[in-house]
Amino acid sequence: MMEAIANGWFSELQNDLWPGQAFSLKINKIIHEEKSKYQDIKVIETSTYGTCLVLDGIIQCTTRDEFSYQEMISFLPLTSHPNPRKVLIVGGGDGGVAREVAKHPLVEEIHQVEIDERVVELSKKYLPNMACGFQSPKLKLTIGDGFAFMKTHENEFDVIITDSSDPVGPAVSLFQENYYQLMKKSLRPGGIVCSQGGTYWLDCEHVKNTVNSCKKHFPTVAYAHTTVPSYPCGHIGFVIGCADSNRDLKTPIKKFSKTELDDMKLKYYSSDIHSAAFALPRWVEKSFLSI
Repeated sequence: MMEAIANGWFSELQNDLWPGQAFSLKINKIIHEEKSKYQDIKVIETSTYGTCLVLDGIIQCTTRDEFSYQEMISFLPLTSHPNPRKVLIVGGGDGGVAREVAKHPLVEEIHQVEIDERVVELSKKYLPNMACGFQSPKLKLTIGDGFAFMKTHENEFDVIITDSSDPVGPAVSLFQENYYQLMKKSLRPGGIVCSQGGTYWLDCEHVKNTVNSCKKHFPTVAYAHTTVPSYPCGHIGFVIGCADSNRDLKTPIKKFSKTELDDMKLKYYSSDIHSAAFALPRWVEKSFLSI
């Protein structure tokens, strides 16, 4: 973890993940900080990005732009499945993914496993517009390890969403091949997984390795991306795998009308955005990913 707070600015200085660059936000005050059992947690009030959650020196979300990430990691897999009735969320302690998954009309049951209960508690206190996801009657929250949970829940879920922090600290294992193998065993036939997949602008080799880990266990794999200004490079990607070899992940099965999107209070996702999210720059597609 490397960070700096000086002269009214918070700066991400995580050299291992984005060497040679930093990202800074002007802050009004530090609302809360503590060391939990698993990680360093800060909640910061910024001057232009609202409330910001920082874990181990890395910005996880801000109230200004969090919806882009939350909507895309949720609705990309949900709308690619014909009947996503039962969903598992691994991570997502701020509640944002739960908030979005609960909006989908076909989702009946959501299980969420978050390892750090302090992230949940602090999000309820300081990020209520995200943590409202925990109030859904569809949701059952378990504080614990996602690996252990899935080992006892095989062949149960239609969609599994992994909302992890970057591959440092407790989240490292969520980017490895055995994790994709475990997710596949927990899926029903034709199920879909979607995981935070990093950005090709910072470490294309890491993205490629994550995609290849998914490919070893899923016949259909794709990489999509979205814009999140408070993330490094303003960009983040998602690795999506499907157990159905005939599924076209780039075209949503369920296409919501504008009225439906408004009713669900979606601000970023649409069917057009869905398809566009899979379009990759030529240098990425040709030289590194080829998916």
